[in-house]
Amino acid sequence: MMDLQLNEELVFRNIKVDTDKEVLAYLANKLYQKDYVKKDYIEAIQKREFEYPTGLPSTPPIVAIPHANYELVSHTTLAIATLEQAVDFHNMENKNETLPTKIVIMMAISEPHGQVEMLQKIVGIIQNETLRKRMILAESDFELLTLLKQAIA
Repeated sequence: MMDLQLNEELVFRNIKVDTDKEVLAYLANKLYQKDYVKKDYIEAIQKREFEYPTGLPSTPPIVAIPHANYELVSHTTLAIATLEQAVDFHNMENKNETLPTKIVIMMAISEPHGQVEMLQKIVGIIQNETLRKRMILAESDFELLTLLKQAIA
């Protein structure tokens, strides 16, 4: 079982961004500033998103789950942002399709096999439309963090 630190300092509600690149940079920089990831993670996350998109098709609100190589991660965690306006992420299952995304969960996983384990938990969020709607409507960072913790517990 991985040692997952979830922290209110990595919860960002209703942020204003215009593109997927902006939200990736925003979250990756926060992870770097707080010592969860190495500097190279910031560039790696953009590169990986371009090659392997992370938008997950579902009913709205849609979730994206960007991540980068575990070797660039110091401490396993998740950063979560809800977006004031949806931005387009490319569909994981079909690169040519974009999905208007409102929840971004950036995975910083330091164990080689941890990403698969975490992806399986996050898929649970994708299958739960009520939970995703509650995440968008969360009125405090604490509430959003609590919903995330419940979802992956």
